[in-house]
Amino acid sequence: MKTGGGVSYNVFAQPPDSIRAQFKRLGLNSEELEKTEQLRIFDWYTASLGQKSKERFANDSLKVADLSIEFSKGVLAGPPITGRLRISDNVSVLARFNDEKTWIEFGLTRGFPAARVRKSTAITGMMAGTHSEWAYKQNESAVDGIVDFKLEDASNGETIDVIRIRNMRNTNFTKGWHRLKIGENFEVTLDK
Repeated sequence: MKTGGGVSYNVFAQPPDSIRAQFKRLGLNSEELEKTEQLRIFDWYTASLGQKSKERFANDSLKVADLSIEFSKGVLAGPPITGRLRISDNVSVLARFNDEKTWIEFGLTRGFPAARVRKSTAITGMMAGTHSEWAYKQNESAVDGIVDFKLEDASNGETIDVIRIRNMRNTNFTKGWHRLKIGENFEVTLDK
């Protein structure tokens, strides 16, 4: 967004205002970015609490049957916005409201193909250790890359954040873990 790109942020794991506060710490004015639609925040979190969202972009249900109808309406409503970064912070929330096969199939038949059609990069977070091996394998086989994040205990008792590229199609990469440096404003960089 700092360089003029558009972002659609699907927030499952925290209230939308928490995301806005994080953008503010990064020096971004989310209110202005939302007015121009350079930033679109989609509220999935409020529905997970059983409440109706007051956000402009939101879903009232996390049931795949309802989401499929909303998805069809959105796709048919006009030309899609292309070339955006599409972030979903934790789609594992869908498992609370749907059986595993149903929500995995929704992602495979709606979410992933929609990102490709819209010529967008989608970053989709899933919580490790909460789903069956089948669920992870289905998602892994459908995407162009897999990036792992984890928190490690260092020998001195502190914890460190690390990242690795586990798999990436059509490019060379190193598979090793790399330490992340998180700044006071939450900006993340690779530690040298």
